[in-house]
Amino acid sequence: MLRRTLLALGAPLLTLGLVIVPAAAQAQDYSAPLTTAISDLTTSSEVRTGYSRALFPHWIDADGDGCSTRNEVLISEADDPVTVASGCSLSGGRWYSYYDRVSWTNPSDIDIDHMVPLAEAWDSGARSWTTTTRQAFANDLGDSRSLVGVTDNVNQAKGDQDPREWLPAYDQCRYLREWVAVKHRWRLSIDSGEKSALSSLASTCTNSTITVTLAR
Repeated sequence: MLRRTLLALGAPLLTLGLVIVPAAAQAQDYSAPLTTAISDLTTSSEVRTGYSRALFPHWIDADGDGCSTRNEVLISEADDPVTVASGCSLSGGRWYSYYDRVSWTNPSDIDIDHMVPLAEAWDSGARSWTTTTRQAFANDLGDSRSLVGVTDNVNQAKGDQDPREWLPAYDQCRYLREWVAVKHRWRLSIDSGEKSALSSLASTCTNSTITVTLAR
C-alpha cells in the first residue's frame, strides 16, 4: 500500500482531498513537553451548532488501491500478518486494543477510533474548515495517533466525549499524549473544562516530549 510504503521510509504524510502525499520538507513541526503542550493549546468555548457527521467524509479510498481508510489502519496496526484479497477483504491478523488491553482476530470486533472525535473536532474549530480539510482530518493516515483500532463497544462508550468525560481503563497517559498531539496537529482548541482535566491527568504522567507535524 502507498501509505505503508511511505511510512516505512519515514516520510510524514498529509491527506489532501483523495490523495495521500508526502508532507512538504518545510512542513512545520511542533515539539514540547506534555505540560507545555497542554498550555500551548488555544482555550476557547465549544460550539456544536450545525454539526453533522456527514460533514466529515470518512473511510475513503485515498490512494485508489481498493482499501478504505478503515482497512488501511487495520492493515497497518495488525500484530499478525493480514492477507488482503480482492476488494480489500481482510483475513488473518490480530489486533490489540490498548484502551482495554484485549486482542481480537475478527476485524469486525475492531472500530477505528478518531482519537479526537469528529463532533469534538467540530466543536473545537473544524466548523470553520472546508469540507476538503474535514475529510483530510477524518481520514488522517499521516500520523498514527489520529486513528486507532480499538474494541468496538469501548469506542462506542467513548462516543464524542473528551478526556474530562471519558478515559480508557488502561494507558491513560498514552491516551492523553495522543489526544494532545492530535489537537496540535490540526490546531484545534480546548475548552476550560477540558484543559483542567488534561492538566490534572498530566500531573500523574511522565512529562515526555510530544512532537507532531502540523497538518494545517
